[in-house]
Amino acid sequence: MPLLRRLPPVPTTTATLSHHHVHLVTPHNPLRAPPSLLRLAHLRICPAPSIRPLRAIPSTRCHAAGDPAPSTAPSGGSARVALVRIGEALSLGFPVWVASACALALWRPATFLWVSPTTQMIGLSFTMLGMGMTLTLDDLRGALLMPKELAAGFVLQYTVMPLSGYFISKLLNLPSHYAAGLILVSCCPGGTASNIVTYLARANVALSVLMTATSTFAAAFMTPLLASKLAGQYVAVDPMGLFVSTSQVVLAPVLLGALLNQYFNPLVELVSPLMPFIAVATVAVLCGNAIAQNASSILASGLQVVLSVCCLHGSGFFFGFVLSRMLGIDIASSRTISIEVGMQNSVLGVVLAGKHFGNPLTAVPCAVSSVCHSVYGSIVAGIWRSMPPNDKGE
Repeated sequence: MPLLRRLPPVPTTTATLSHHHVHLVTPHNPLRAPPSLLRLAHLRICPAPSIRPLRAIPSTRCHAAGDPAPSTAPSGGSARVALVRIGEALSLGFPVWVASACALALWRPATFLWVSPTTQMIGLSFTMLGMGMTLTLDDLRGALLMPKELAAGFVLQYTVMPLSGYFISKLLNLPSHYAAGLILVSCCPGGTASNIVTYLARANVALSVLMTATSTFAAAFMTPLLASKLAGQYVAVDPMGLFVSTSQVVLAPVLLGALLNQYFNPLVELVSPLMPFIAVATVAVLCGNAIAQNASSILASGLQVVLSVCCLHGSGFFFGFVLSRMLGIDIASSRTISIEVGMQNSVLGVVLAGKHFGNPLTAVPCAVSSVCHSVYGSIVAGIWRSMPPNDKGE
């Protein structure tokens, strides 16, 4: 039996092996030695291909449903950190501020009577601009990753709520101006506060943002169309006027905000701490103005309006969840759809009602809606936060 030739030493340093791939080379003459020894002798250390590091995810983007909020302080000076913290506190206390403004408007109507239609349009446009700044074109493309959930949420948004508004106004025999206002707010897109409620409820935050963006973009067409069809029997509705106004105060600002976030992110980072102040103040002032203009009428027949609005949003939350589950959507996403369907952009309803409907009482259901859906959302978030999603059965 021929002698084995001396084999070169095999590198065994741990540090070297941890950074290389090990490849086996087939020997040219397998009869020289046993296969096991030959395999050991011909181990060759090759450099590993370079691996591109993962891009860090900005802390301002959406988190997973069950993750806690990031503990790191926002970048920037102490003034910016304070603004961000105060803005978060204002957002979480959103129902309190709106309810307080409405109560003050009933007690002291003159407090909010200074608001003009032009001021309403400008305030809502800035609010929608702030919403657009939370989005990027990548977020919109992300809708392709969850088409079933997004499509179901969109369809339920523009069927459950408008039909609920129509039938509730019939069942409660609402006066024509209140019926038109209830139907108008039911035809509005999802509200931006739904994203906060979704996070608190530990649901699907990314889906919530996409649903709000999708229904808001579509509102330029869907809100005028549905409002004219369902509310046209109560009051005269100008679909083209609604389309133009909705495009001006919703579609254009949201698109502009998304483009700014995509291509001028340093500017967005500079002004973003101020946006919660603008959004909360705008909603509170506009709702207070709608209540102040009709304080006496609300005190005389307010119970009927409050009941109808509570039924409307209760229907949205309930059917949004039940129908989503019937479609086979997971629990976390079904909760998200329920929140999105149940919470409307009531401020848009207030602005449209004041500009395109002759009777100022039409705006009252829209203003009450802002308080009602915020309270509903807070309760739902508290309940669902204590009940983690479990698709094996709930």
